[in-house]
Amino acid sequence: MKLTPELIIFAMLAGPAALAAVGVVAFGSAIRSALCLVFNFFLLAFLYFTLSMDMPGISQIVVYSGAIMVLFVFVIMLLNPKLIEERKDLKRPFGIAFGVVLFGILASQVLPVLGFEGAKPVVHQIGSPNVIGDALFSSYVFPFEVISILLLVGVVGSVFLAKRRTD
Repeated sequence: MKLTPELIIFAMLAGPAALAAVGVVAFGSAIRSALCLVFNFFLLAFLYFTLSMDMPGISQIVVYSGAIMVLFVFVIMLLNPKLIEERKDLKRPFGIAFGVVLFGILASQVLPVLGFEGAKPVVHQIGSPNVIGDALFSSYVFPFEVISILLLVGVVGSVFLAKRRTD
């Protein structure tokens, strides 16, 4: 196996990403788990960038680190995690066993690939932000606007329902 700068950067990002993923499950505090998830999302975005996949990296930051995590933090604050008491059940042992099995399956698929020296060249035209932006704002502008209005109605409706419950 040839040690390349890309492999070194990948290892520097993949290790902390795996630790952050474990932190999401291991921490007892919901806020700490959410912060580990944000850190994991950012590291995954940078992993996409090292693979010359700009659009998935940008989407990872904007959609997951931004929108989805705002929703998670809102739900955590709405539920007030201090009121939730933990019960002893079998979720943790089954989760650990499932994680070990999943890690073994992934390792069995990744380890044979590590000996592969050459990588296929990345075609920058397919899936690049320019091509997706041109298609989104020319051919698909009407569905894009309909979805944005639908999301706006959903946000206004959820605020209205939450306001009515507190009154």
